[in-house]
Amino acid sequence: MPSDSGLASQERTIVNKVTVRFAGDSGDGMQLIGNLFATEAAWMGNDLATFPDYPAEIRAPIGTLNGVSGFQLQIGASDVYTPGDNPDVLVAMNPAALKVGLKGLKDGGIVLLNTSSLTERNLQKAGLTKEDLDRIKSSYRLYEVEITKLTQLAVNDLGLTPAQAERCKNFFALGLISWMFNRKIEPTIDWIKKKFAKNPAIMEANEKTLVAGYRYGENAEIFSAFPLYDIPRARMNPGLYTNLTGNQAIAYGLVAAAKQAGLELFLGSYPITPASEILHELAKLKHLNVVTFQAEDEIAGICSAIGASFAGMIAATSTSGPGLSLKQEALGLALMLEIPLVIVDVQRGGPSTGLPTKTEQSDLMQAIYGRHGEAPVVVLAAKNSADCFHMAYEAVRIATKYMIPVIVLSDSYLANGSEPFRIPSPNELPEIKVQLRTDPNGFYPYLRDPKTLARPWAIPGTPGLEHRIGGLEKDSLTGCVSYDADNHEKMVLTRQEKIARVQQDIPDVEVLGSPDSEVALVGWGSTFGAIAQSVDELNRSGIPVAQVHLSYLNPLPGNLGEVLKRFKKVIVPEINLGQLSRILRATYLIETIPFNRVLGVPIRAQEIVEFVHQVFEGVVA
Repeated sequence: MPSDSGLASQERTIVNKVTVRFAGDSGDGMQLIGNLFATEAAWMGNDLATFPDYPAEIRAPIGTLNGVSGFQLQIGASDVYTPGDNPDVLVAMNPAALKVGLKGLKDGGIVLLNTSSLTERNLQKAGLTKEDLDRIKSSYRLYEVEITKLTQLAVNDLGLTPAQAERCKNFFALGLISWMFNRKIEPTIDWIKKKFAKNPAIMEANEKTLVAGYRYGENAEIFSAFPLYDIPRARMNPGLYTNLTGNQAIAYGLVAAAKQAGLELFLGSYPITPASEILHELAKLKHLNVVTFQAEDEIAGICSAIGASFAGMIAATSTSGPGLSLKQEALGLALMLEIPLVIVDVQRGGPSTGLPTKTEQSDLMQAIYGRHGEAPVVVLAAKNSADCFHMAYEAVRIATKYMIPVIVLSDSYLANGSEPFRIPSPNELPEIKVQLRTDPNGFYPYLRDPKTLARPWAIPGTPGLEHRIGGLEKDSLTGCVSYDADNHEKMVLTRQEKIARVQQDIPDVEVLGSPDSEVALVGWGSTFGAIAQSVDELNRSGIPVAQVHLSYLNPLPGNLGEVLKRFKKVIVPEINLGQLSRILRATYLIETIPFNRVLGVPIRAQEIVEFVHQVFEGVVA
């Protein structure tokens, strides 16, 4: 185990936050060591946010710019809202990773470069020359480390093939970064021992390489004047924490809701990037009364969930934008049947196949208006990775209480990113009280609760509760097929009113930042962190700005119109071309100032700050 001797005993500089980016080929294990470094930070009590950024190709050509896989994270001693705008440190495993990673690196930032990869061929693929490297040295603090060669030396006595030895190099880089930021590597060693327990040689190789990277930082002369850093623990609410991705959080939120409701959970899903991990995670939880079904296509996925809901299970289906398009007709059927159903849409760049591994917020209109006919559904959106748990749980609560489908919007950024999550106890969670109809006396399939307008949830096989289902319009009481014009209008208005009544069951919107400001930044979904950080920076610089964030998008919170009309300027940052902005204009007849970016990556806080300055200066009307 590494000691505190040598250079590690140098005086360390205390920093509040730091952003690190790992970059290499898609087979170099950057996502793995990024997650492990995040775990080390969480283990030491830091707040954090992560952003995995990888190519769409399963394995892009080695050494090319298109094949660069990155993992960025920000760790801090205070609230961390985003994975950071500009990294302080770049770990580059080859020239292509260096060229791509330098685009956002802070001026004077630190670069740890694997010089073993600096072959003529790799430089040519990246479009770099030796002169470019000299310029990089003059602009950044460049530390050249033969990571691949040193990895091979560390495992030389283990009898591995050259290819097996080289695959350990990511752990050398992790050990070096862990030393640099005074992170304890015990959590990583424990992970290695569990992960590779059935392959002792690989387990030993990865552990030796990790420790070698840490030792190299302690003892290498090139680091004799290296700036050592430490990030104190963050002040967090007491409790038991774990580090969760958004997809994991959604899976656990569905499980917790099903447990609270006292019913089995069913997920019918077709694998699609970036939502597949929800299916993978739930498939591991059969012991918690979870049933998963990998369907042959998107339509089968949602139709199986509809059947499971009709049979009395908590039913969900997961997908991304293209899959949501395919599910829309069946979603209309679920609305017509008035059964509880949760649809998770992990948004990605579109249209069509688009950018399957990149993030976007472009499904809002599809979620709210995407079906034919008058077919309203409830739409929620998670604001960060941990909030995915709560929104999935909330979707089940609303779906079962009102007997309606609920769409939960996440996106690739939240799904693959991670942050600390405080595990709630069951008594902290909202009540989910499910009443399955068993009494045949006075039963009608569409007899409604006077408050929620929910119809009875009657399980097939219950004596005396037989009733018809299907996509044809129903009689407003008996559920029999009806072509009567007045009945159709009554049912359309009833279904709309039921969605509207959900508003009585959701919280009012809160105003954060400077509530008395004349300017508000209004966002939804994953823009929460960037907006919160920008509002904090603007207020500290003397520019008063408020933040209004929407987790409930259909129906909107009851006080939203009143709140928005307090402000002279309403700025709406979105990773689309202004979908929420148009909805707010149409709903409340107010002017909005859209700020739209569709780059396949999250909006950066600094971009929002610069845009607000333009608004205050009158550059943007």
